[in-house]
Amino acid sequence: MVNDEKIQRIFDISKKVLKECSLENGAIVASNIRQKGFKNYFYVWPRDASFVCVACDLIGLKTIPERFFRWCWNYAESFREKGIFFMRYHTNGKKYGIQFQPDQIGSLIWAIEHHSRYSEKFNKIVEKAADGICSSWNVMCFRKSFDIWEEKVTSSKKKENHTYSLAMCIKGLNVASKLLQPKEEWLRCIEQMKIQFNRSYDKKIGYFLRTFGDKTRDKTVDSSLLGLVWPSEIVKPNDKRIISTINKIIRVNSLGNGIMRYKGDKYIGKLKRGKAGAWPILNFWLSIYFSKLRKKEKALKYFKWVIERVDEELPEQIKNDEPSSIIPLTWSHAMFIIAGKFLDLF
Repeated sequence: MVNDEKIQRIFDISKKVLKECSLENGAIVASNIRQKGFKNYFYVWPRDASFVCVACDLIGLKTIPERFFRWCWNYAESFREKGIFFMRYHTNGKKYGIQFQPDQIGSLIWAIEHHSRYSEKFNKIVEKAADGICSSWNVMCFRKSFDIWEEKVTSSKKKENHTYSLAMCIKGLNVASKLLQPKEEWLRCIEQMKIQFNRSYDKKIGYFLRTFGDKTRDKTVDSSLLGLVWPSEIVKPNDKRIISTINKIIRVNSLGNGIMRYKGDKYIGKLKRGKAGAWPILNFWLSIYFSKLRKKEKALKYFKWVIERVDEELPEQIKNDEPSSIIPLTWSHAMFIIAGKFLDLF
C-alpha cells in the first residue's frame, strides 16, 4: 500500500543516497553498495550522473551538479581533449574500457542547461561536449558506438545509429546552440542528424526502431525510446508515432505494470544471465510520459507500482515483485525524484 508517509520516507532516503554517491572530487557513482560481488558499480557513468544532477537541482542539492561538471572537465579521461565519453570511469577519471557512448555527451549538455536555470553556466564544458559530438559524427552516423544498455554496437560501414543515442545528441547540440553562439558545424550536424532520425520510424510496423541503418531495421521494442519524449524532446508526447511506440512498449515489455528494457532481456545483475525483471527507472520514465500528457492517474499507476514493491532503497530491477540486482541504484533514486516532481508529490 502506498501512502504519503512512505513516499516521503523514500524521498528522504533518495536524498541520502544522492549525497553519499556524490564523492568529494565530484564523481557521482552508480551505487554506494557495499555487498560482496558488486564492486563493479562503484564507477561513474556520465549519463546516469547527468540524471542525478537534474534530480539534485530539483531538490536544492545544487553543489552536487557543479562538482560533477567540474569532475568531467578536470578528471574524465579524453573529455577535456576530445569532448567525448567512454562507457564508464573510475572515480579518479580513468576510463574503464573503450566503448564509446554518444548519448552520454548529449546527456551532460542537457544537465548543464537544466542547472543553468539555478546557477552559473559551464560554457567551456558545453562547447567542448558539442564539439565532441560533432567530431564523432560522419554525415550519416557515429563511429562505432554502444547503445544506452551497453549491449548493442553500431557499424559505421552500415551507417547504423541507435535511435535514443541520436535523439540525445540532437538534444545536446540544440541546447548548446541556445546557451552559446552556435557554430556552423553544430548547426550542420543537427540537420544531418535530424534527417537520419526521421528514418528511425518504421511506418510498416508503426513504431520507432531501436537501431537502424542502410540495411538494418532492428524491430526490438526497446523501452529506452521513452526518452524520445523526455528528456530529448525530439517528439511531442501527443505525436502519433510516439503514442503507437509507447503503446507497443506497454504491450510487449510489461511484467504486470512493471516495465522491462525489452522482451527476452537476460541481464539480471552481478554480471549474470537469466530472465530479467522490470526496471524502476523505466516505470518512472513512463510515469513522466503520462505526466506530460496530463494523465495523472496513469502516471501514478506506474510510479506506485515501484513504491509498492520496495521498502526504502530503490533497486536496479524488480523481479517476482521483489527488489533485485543492485540496491540502491543512484539512477533509480534520481528518476524517483524527477517523476515525483512531475506529479507534484513533493
